[in-house]
Amino acid sequence: MCSGNAKYHDEQLSKVPIEAAVGARLAHDITEVRPGEFKGATFRRGHKVAPEDLCRLMRLGKRHLYVLDLKENQVHEDDAVLALATALAGPGIGFSGQPREGKLQLTATYDGLLKVATDALVAFNLIPDVMCASRHNHVPVREGDVVAGTRAIPLVIDRDRLDQAVALAAAHAPIFSVKSYSRTQVRLIITGNEVYDGLIEDRFETIVREKLAAWGVHLVETVILPDDVARIAAATQKFLRDDTDLIVTTGGMSVDPDDVTRLGIRQAGVDRLHYGAGALPGAMGMLAYHGQTPIIGIPACGLYHQATVFDLLLPRLLAGENPDENDLARLSVGGLCLDCEACRYPDCSFGKCS
Repeated sequence: MCSGNAKYHDEQLSKVPIEAAVGARLAHDITEVRPGEFKGATFRRGHKVAPEDLCRLMRLGKRHLYVLDLKENQVHEDDAVLALATALAGPGIGFSGQPREGKLQLTATYDGLLKVATDALVAFNLIPDVMCASRHNHVPVREGDVVAGTRAIPLVIDRDRLDQAVALAAAHAPIFSVKSYSRTQVRLIITGNEVYDGLIEDRFETIVREKLAAWGVHLVETVILPDDVARIAAATQKFLRDDTDLIVTTGGMSVDPDDVTRLGIRQAGVDRLHYGAGALPGAMGMLAYHGQTPIIGIPACGLYHQATVFDLLLPRLLAGENPDENDLARLSVGGLCLDCEACRYPDCSFGKCS
């Protein structure tokens, strides 16, 4: 009867004198016991025996070793996973350390937006004997964050299958990458008669400033305006002339007659304007473009919820992407915030669409 977790067969093993084992890989862990000091594996399964290991192995009482007898078309799991990780890692993705049981983790080498070629990753996982699991596409990551893990599933993998997986990753490269935040000149337009007249204190500037700072971006300038279409349009045009990378607007996003922010943005001469998103909170969000410069409108829910559609789109905009109406619609899968008593965003399902 075959064990369900056996990773190799007897025909892949050879018992050899220790002196003949140099360069071969161990087929099992070799443990060491030092009473009161240490008990555990001194040499791990898959370790490639080096000349300097022989003396220690002899002190452990080893005169023969069981080593893997690899055929010409076979690759050990640790060598295989190094090839897999190298093929999967694009710009901003790295890996370090030695493989362990055919596994390696991919990490972000700098802050930015994680990009995953999702269809290619699915195709990669359809190849027998290899696998890779990752975090969601479009999520912001920080330097050192684990973004994916890959492994060769059997202890020994056929070279043809390894080559197939590596070729697929190369053909769709990069399957994993990190886009750094390139839009750093951000300006804010706050609208509302009650704020402009000083009847209520604005709270949006602090919120926006803190959300930008979380990704290393500073707010360059803020202007507070009444609900006046012409003044909103003029301020937008001025910010566009000032080499602004991203304009954020707050207030005036609902369907009330006094909410004219969208009209002002449209009058400023934008090329396209999308109103409404498949996310709650944030259904009344706005996303417009003047050329390649995005203008994003935060609905009033941004005052009361820690995470809204603004949080889902901001990292993508800062990374230089220009989401469109299709992207706003795709947010609907995963776009429902559960209003947890203690908000865990971004460590939750909100916004985790493909």
